[in-house]
Amino acid sequence: MDLRPLGATGLKVSSVALGCWPMAGMSSPGVVDAESVATIQACFDLGINFLDTAFAYGMEGESERLIARALAGRRGEMVIASKGGIEWGEGRRQIIDGAPATLRRQCEESLRRLATDRVELYYLHAPDPRVPIGESAGEIRRLIAEGKILSAGVSNVNLPQLTAFAAECPVTAFQPPYNMLQRDIECDTLPWCRQHGASVMVYWPLLKGLLAGHLSRDHVFAAGDSRLKYPMFQGEEWVKNQDLVDRLREVAADAGRSVAQVVINWTIHQPGITSALCGAKRPDQIRDNAGAMGWRLTAEQQARIDAALAARGTAITRAPV
Repeated sequence: MDLRPLGATGLKVSSVALGCWPMAGMSSPGVVDAESVATIQACFDLGINFLDTAFAYGMEGESERLIARALAGRRGEMVIASKGGIEWGEGRRQIIDGAPATLRRQCEESLRRLATDRVELYYLHAPDPRVPIGESAGEIRRLIAEGKILSAGVSNVNLPQLTAFAAECPVTAFQPPYNMLQRDIECDTLPWCRQHGASVMVYWPLLKGLLAGHLSRDHVFAAGDSRLKYPMFQGEEWVKNQDLVDRLREVAADAGRSVAQVVINWTIHQPGITSALCGAKRPDQIRDNAGAMGWRLTAEQQARIDAALAARGTAITRAPV
């Protein structure tokens, strides 16, 4: 197992984690509970001991409930991270609420759903512009003191928000988006985490499937596919990204690996990265992702990737504000 320290907790987590958002059934078609449970249980044999979920992963906490089913009798073998501060209102309207009372209610409900008395890591899912982040951090610190969570994390924040949270509650882990084309954290939050001993658990390592190598140039996205709102799936950006993936396919063929395994392996070996959260809803998906652990790209393969990224140039990954 490729295990790395979870901050200063004394625990170690796998460099590939199972991201449990897809099995919530809100954005992924064809989710089947039995397959989701089998996906979680497959982690035991794949060297993955780290599950990432959230109160808002499902209208009724489907992700957390599935984890409880899958871990029955084996809870102690997994490190669980959950999050609070986001929930769903009528019409699937996302509500960001970082109020202390809300965080406490959501955390306690998550523990009931997960059929556990404590989670090892609990994040503020996103900062609430109406609530000082220090107030949110203070409530999470109190939940640690009460033994309901072991350690605290924060997600989707900038450097000032990260430092403000840390002033009220020690930060064990930071969870941002990060991948070959989204590397903003290298300029500020990642160095801060390295300096302060905080683990960095990144999501979107495959950039919503773009870097997995499964989407052909002529791929037609179904109506309503959320990826259509992102520039990297459209026009010239799409062409440039497909050119990059073609070069990654060459590296993958040379390494005897899948494109996804090469991309995840590159990610987990970037300085300061602790674990990559890889979403899956079927066992075959997490098996492929787990194949990114236990080996390293050669210097020549790394150089070819560096050259491909330089040729790609700066990517536009967000819609203009």
